[in-house]
Amino acid sequence: MNEGSQDMKMTGLILAQSALVGVAVGVYDAGIWLPNGSSGDSWVNGMTYAMGALAVQTIAYYFFKMFFEQQMQERVQMAEMQNQRTRTMRQQQMNFDSRRADLEMRMQEAQLENELRWLAENPDKVSPSFSGMGNEFNPGIPTHQAAETQPLELGLKTDDDIPRKKDGTPDLRYKAKRGDN
Repeated sequence: MNEGSQDMKMTGLILAQSALVGVAVGVYDAGIWLPNGSSGDSWVNGMTYAMGALAVQTIAYYFFKMFFEQQMQERVQMAEMQNQRTRTMRQQQMNFDSRRADLEMRMQEAQLENELRWLAENPDKVSPSFSGMGNEFNPGIPTHQAAETQPLELGLKTDDDIPRKKDGTPDLRYKAKRGDN
């Protein structure tokens, strides 16, 4: 909406309020609402109060326009500037983060290419990026020679001195007597 139509709406509102105040004063002066009102002509008194209310409200409206609206517009402009600054900073931060991620990806890609080039030149060695693994690369299956061929003991003794139940499992009631803990 343009400023002229807003001013017209505000002036119409003030006029309507003034007319209603005048009607209220006229009803009072006629003694309809509150009996024993003033003894003057009720229409003249109503119009007088309506014009007085219109004048007071118009003056109040212009004071509002001169003092308060200017400050409110300045506050709105400052808030818009702050929002624009915040949006700009957020956009810059997003651009910076995007550029940093892109740079990190390029660095990782370059490191990978260097490692692949080194592996192509030295196929029998382990990449230096694998620390603690030695320099010789053995793609074969590892071999292992067992030191003992004894079966593993998994916690059950097969001695005859362990009492057993009818199903063949150890009887745990006698555990304390055996000395095994």
